[in-house]
Amino acid sequence: MTLMELSMYPVDKGESLSAYVARLIDVIDQSGLAYRLGPMGTVIEGEWSDLMALLTRCYETLEPVSNRIIANVKLDARKDSRNRLEGKVRSVQEKMAGSRTE
Repeated sequence: MTLMELSMYPVDKGESLSAYVARLIDVIDQSGLAYRLGPMGTVIEGEWSDLMALLTRCYETLEPVSNRIIANVKLDARKDSRNRLEGKVRSVQEKMAGSRTE
């Protein structure tokens, strides 16, 4: 399973870009993949090929309305693990709780 952190936005649309980000979140939501929206990007969990197809759909959503698009993408592929959206965070929180009691 792969995690993809995505931040994509047009840079020729002024200061507020939330309307464009909302369009992308709609595309991500329609994909059926698990995701978590954050203040600086969205993390999506899925198979590599599904994530690459989604990345392309996101680009294709902005391309008709923008002359310049920035995309920041981070990928973490791990063969032996699922439900990493919650599992990675929970693992850190458990370690933090343990370090507070020592």
